[in-house]
Amino acid sequence: MPEAVRELTFAQAVREAFAEEMRRDSTVCIFGEDVAEAGTPFKVLSGLVEEFGTNRVIDTPISEAGFTGVAVGAAMTGMRPVVDIMFGDFLTLVMDQMVNQAAKVHYMSGGKWKVPMVMRTTLGATRRSAAQHSQSLQAWFSHVPGLKVVIPSTPYDAKGLLKTAIRDDNPVVFFEDKMMHHKLKGPVPSEEYTIPFGVADVKREGTDITLVGTSSMVQVALGAAELLQEAGISAEVIDPRTTWPLDEKTLIDSVKKTSRAIVIDEGYGRYGVSAEIAAVIAQGAFYNLDKPVRRMGAMHVPIPFSPPLEDATVDTEKSVFEMARTMCS
Repeated sequence: MPEAVRELTFAQAVREAFAEEMRRDSTVCIFGEDVAEAGTPFKVLSGLVEEFGTNRVIDTPISEAGFTGVAVGAAMTGMRPVVDIMFGDFLTLVMDQMVNQAAKVHYMSGGKWKVPMVMRTTLGATRRSAAQHSQSLQAWFSHVPGLKVVIPSTPYDAKGLLKTAIRDDNPVVFFEDKMMHHKLKGPVPSEEYTIPFGVADVKREGTDITLVGTSSMVQVALGAAELLQEAGISAEVIDPRTTWPLDEKTLIDSVKKTSRAIVIDEGYGRYGVSAEIAAVIAQGAFYNLDKPVRRMGAMHVPIPFSPPLEDATVDTEKSVFEMARTMCS
């Protein structure tokens, strides 16, 4: 890694990506609730309005459908807007704008129009925010042709992928785990860099089992890999980084080597991201598998407010460790 590397929080890395891209390109702007004066409830965007002003960091009314529609139009007419949706649960309010408008414009215009916008939002439970503010809905947008979906797991990835998203000429949905904003730190180079979409990252090499994690579950998988090492089991940990485009080759090649796989995603398992990745592995590495691919995800219930019940809905290092140990026995 380059010499000029700092330890930044996830939030600091995201903020730095925004600042650099807004300085580089005057068409980049941010729409959202409390993005200017309050710096969002998670305090990720604090300081941007002081540098770029309220013409580019724009507080909106509480109307996700309205300001997302404004952003789609702005993108079609020369801007590069970033829409900030405070909680991923509120994506229910922008499905028409993103799924029927932004995702379809390029195709329906025969390539004459493009929608270079980013919709930035959150996922993840265990914040004690109850059923309407704790869901992980990345599978919805991964399902739709015309949208790219990004789910970074480290500060380094968050900055590089966000810069790529802002420069992309397609609509991109960018998910951040809200629990990682201020708790997770990691090395981030000070010089310019971007990370291409559709390139998975092998976070840890191993030989006995592949753990595919997304977003916060990458950190869970890395913790489980440490526990497995103590038990004499070598786990490889892979982070897809983007659910679309999906780096199928890296996933399949890993499982061909290890012969076992667990896919861990904080979204619901039913018809989810973990199901798609498991299917890719099962189809591409079928003759190399010693055990069926296993999926781990959020318990199929509304996320409870009760702390012990909420914690029980999300997989942990221990639960992944137990599953992997059983598969390798």
